[in-house]
Amino acid sequence: MKLFIGNKAYSSWSLRGWLACKQSGLPFEEVVVPLYDQEWEMRRQGDEFAPSSGKVPILWDGETVVWDSLAIVEYLNDKTGNTRFWPEGEAPRGMARSMAAEMHSSFTALRREHSMNIRQIYPPHQPSPEVMQDIERIMQLWAEARARFGGAGDFLFGEFSAADIMFAPVVTRFITYSLPVARFAQPYMQAVISHPFMQEWIGGAQAEDWVIERFEQPVG
Repeated sequence: MKLFIGNKAYSSWSLRGWLACKQSGLPFEEVVVPLYDQEWEMRRQGDEFAPSSGKVPILWDGETVVWDSLAIVEYLNDKTGNTRFWPEGEAPRGMARSMAAEMHSSFTALRREHSMNIRQIYPPHQPSPEVMQDIERIMQLWAEARARFGGAGDFLFGEFSAADIMFAPVVTRFITYSLPVARFAQPYMQAVISHPFMQEWIGGAQAEDWVIERFEQPVG
């Protein structure tokens, strides 16, 4: 398999696709494509990017091509026998899938106003009302998952799962912008950041030379 991703410092959707590949346990080649550089428009028109209209992540597995992070999760879930990505049991699995889908389609204010930047930590700043609404909803989802299905594990459904993969970039945003989160969420966020896959990604982001100025501005 070959996975095309954007800059590790900034590309939240790439992080999700990459985490999915790591979680699958299957070997894959990682190809980092610098976003918005001088060759970006030409590069995204190439054959390997054509199916996704130039968006990353995009996964090639032989002649099979899958783009969009949640689609990559489900493709790899099928490929690994439905054992590595979702919690066992109808109730936790149904909730985990619903949370992943909501993350996939919602929280636009948080995404718009607080772009992912793993290499920075900014001082606290009062979020906009729209961002606060997103944060409150995320706290509600995390609290319910942990209370109902977290058990003795460190993650939303006990073991690291697709739900954690989908929310991992949110954890980095909360840390980067020192956003207000509930006290119960802090151990969960630490568990996500400390996960070996996340540590590997963060190390890669720190090693990158590329800087995109529009993603380097603090809020306010």
